[in-house]
Amino acid sequence: MSDIHPIESNLPSTPGLRLRAGAKQVLSDLSWCGPNCQIPRVGLDQAFQYCQQLAKSHYENFSVTNLWLPPQIRPHFASIYAYCRWSDDLADETGSSGISSELLQWWKSQLHLCFQGKSLHPVLVALQHTVQSYNLSIEPFEDLLSAFLQDQTVTSYQDDRQLLDYCRRSANPVGRLILGLSNASDPKSIAWSDAICTGLQIANFCQDVRLDAQRGRFYLPHSRMDQSSITTDDWAKGTGNAPNALSDWIRFANEHFDRGQPLCQHGPKWLRRSVFLFSNGGRQILKNIATKQFDVWNHAIEVTKFQKARLVLLALSGITKQGSLS
Repeated sequence: MSDIHPIESNLPSTPGLRLRAGAKQVLSDLSWCGPNCQIPRVGLDQAFQYCQQLAKSHYENFSVTNLWLPPQIRPHFASIYAYCRWSDDLADETGSSGISSELLQWWKSQLHLCFQGKSLHPVLVALQHTVQSYNLSIEPFEDLLSAFLQDQTVTSYQDDRQLLDYCRRSANPVGRLILGLSNASDPKSIAWSDAICTGLQIANFCQDVRLDAQRGRFYLPHSRMDQSSITTDDWAKGTGNAPNALSDWIRFANEHFDRGQPLCQHGPKWLRRSVFLFSNGGRQILKNIATKQFDVWNHAIEVTKFQKARLVLLALSGITKQGSLS
C-alpha cells in the first residue's frame, strides 16, 4: 500500500458529487493515523475525545441523542459512531474503488488488532474499551466492512433477497451494536432492530438515488425494475416509470418500519427515545419524497428543522408508544 496517498489529491472530482459531512476530516486524518504512518500513541481519554469530536462535528443527531443518553453510555455511543464513520468514508469518499478496497482491508486488519488489544488508532483504542465493557463480538463490525467492500465491486442487485442480504451487513449491525449498549439483545429486540435498520437503509437508498447513480451504484433490484418496465438509465435519470418504482420501494421500506415498531416500547428509556427518533426520521424522509411526487432526481430531500424539532419533542415527551408519526 505504499503507493496510496488518499488525502486531498484523491478527493472525488466527479462533477456534482459532494463529500458527505465529515468525510474530508476522515480522509485527511489518514495522513497521521493511516496505513503508512507511525500512529502516535494516545491515551484512552484522548481516544474517546477524538471519537466524540468526530461525532459532534459530523453527526447532526449526536447532540440531540446526548440529551437522553446516560453519561456512561455517551463515549461508547461515540466510539461506535466513529468506527462506522471511518468505515463509511473509506468506502465511499476516496474517489476510487481500488483505493477504498485497500483502505478497507487495512481498516479490517486494524479491527482485528483492536480485538487483540494492539491497535494504536484512536478510534480503535476507544472501541477496544467499548467492546470490553459491553462484551461486544467482532461479527457486527466485520459485517459492516463486508458490505462496504462489496460496494467496491457489486453495483447492482438482482432481487430483494440479494439486497436484504446486503442490508443485513450494511445496516443491521449498527442497531445490534446499540442494543448491545442497552443490554437488550434478546431475539425479539434484535428482530425489531434489524427491521428498522433495513428500513433506514432503504430510505437512504430512496433519498440518494441520484447520488448513488453518479457512483455507478443501483440499489433498486433488477426484479423491481422489470416489474415497473424501467432500465438502469431510467432509474438514474428519473424517466419512464421510475417514480412509480420508487413509490413501490417506499412502501417496502415502510413495511420494515412497521415490523420494527414494537422496539419503540422496549428497553431503557434512552433506547426507546433513540429508536423513535431514528425510525420516524426515516419515515419522515419517505413522506417528504412522496410530497415531492417521488421526484428525487430534481429535488433534494431532507428532513426539515421543524420536522426534526417535532420528532425530538415527541421523543422527549415520552410519546413513543405510537411508534410512528401522527
